[in-house]
Amino acid sequence: MPTTPPPGRAAPPGRSDPSQRIHQAHRSRRSEASGAPRPSGSPLLLLALGHACVDVYQGAVAALVPFFLAERAYTYAAASGIVLAASLLSSVAQPLFGALTDKWPMPWLLPVSTLAGGVGVALSGVSGSYALTLAVVAVSGIGVAAYHPESARMARVASRGSHTAMGWFSLGGNLGFATAPLAVSAVVATGGLHASPLLIVPALVGAALCVAALRTVNAPTPTGRSASAATRPAGKDDWPAFLRMSGAIVCRSIVFVGLSAFISLYARQRTGGGEVAGTAALFVLYLGGAIGTVAGGRLATRYGRVRVVRWSYALTVPAVAGIVLVPGPLLYLFVALTSAGLYVPFSLHVTLGQDYLPRRVGTASGVTLGLTVSVGGIASPLIGAAADATSLQTALAPLIALPALGWLLLRTLHEPAMPEAAMSGAATPAPDPAEAATSEAAAPDPGRAVARAPHRDTARTTGP
Repeated sequence: MPTTPPPGRAAPPGRSDPSQRIHQAHRSRRSEASGAPRPSGSPLLLLALGHACVDVYQGAVAALVPFFLAERAYTYAAASGIVLAASLLSSVAQPLFGALTDKWPMPWLLPVSTLAGGVGVALSGVSGSYALTLAVVAVSGIGVAAYHPESARMARVASRGSHTAMGWFSLGGNLGFATAPLAVSAVVATGGLHASPLLIVPALVGAALCVAALRTVNAPTPTGRSASAATRPAGKDDWPAFLRMSGAIVCRSIVFVGLSAFISLYARQRTGGGEVAGTAALFVLYLGGAIGTVAGGRLATRYGRVRVVRWSYALTVPAVAGIVLVPGPLLYLFVALTSAGLYVPFSLHVTLGQDYLPRRVGTASGVTLGLTVSVGGIASPLIGAAADATSLQTALAPLIALPALGWLLLRTLHEPAMPEAAMSGAATPAPDPAEAATSEAAAPDPGRAVARAPHRDTARTTGP
């Protein structure tokens, strides 16, 4: 048995001081509890910042809607069509890019797609032609679609299976969303739509960050597969669970996109304020997601991903009801609560999708980040048409029921195994009794006992 060397005497060669080993173990646990990706922090930070620059352009389209209404006299339905143009092609293209990245590494997509997303939005205010505006916004949507599957794959490698670290990556995108209305307002409110070319700046910064990240993140293996595909063990795809979760994400997407398109106008009506009141509401909607995303990773570490996702959908129902029904300044409180409820499960959707489809990680990322999210834009023109025919409050009222429908779809989901845990001899957090009763996949391996580790991103497995 090793002993501590006497004071003043160094430990024998090849043998470390036990007190030092204990100190290092405690330091490692603190690092894991904080969610910081120890060996891969630098590329994850670069990816998160690049994600922020790209998602500026998802938020910018909704932020431009009030200016299209004011300067070009668009109807609600016409303005919603622009949101649809950005999301429809993105919703179709993102799973396709994901399927391609399942077969071949495409790291070059990150800087190229970032530039494409920025160019489209930058040109949206140049021409008064509605058709040309739709076309360039669609180009931006395709650029955003091409970015997310490969970036999600690289972020999963850099995070090494940490829920909290993936939350930080998603936080970058949420911050991009949050700053979009401020950037658009600063540029377009002062110079009009013709000043929109200045909105290319985030894309230039983001492309540079992507190039830097590609130099540090895991490179493709000699086999031709991307690093994440090479390091993830082959497992069985659980399509029924993945499709149920995707249906819930669609419900979330309709709520979020509908509010993104119209909360600025609705806040002006309900608070009696002007452009500042509307911009503030949109900013709160996006910024609240920053808190929700980080909280989601930490809550999942303690309670499990599926359980946290279900709670979030259930709590979002009264929050959306508050937005629709409560007038005055309290509207902003319910906007913040809704934003947090919608974003707590955001990064968890991504990792759950990847673990439900371990053989098709790129496809899963494309669907959870693209198709199911962007499909919410398809409902946006319907909300706009209903608002033209009745009122904006009446058009937004059906959004209250959608998180409840999502919760029903999630009720029978089980917690999937995490490939990183399997590779390290660990297991994912044990499911609750309801999950074990509703899915055989949630049952533990009879040869191994799973022990909860509430303060770790993965649980540990002990022998029989």
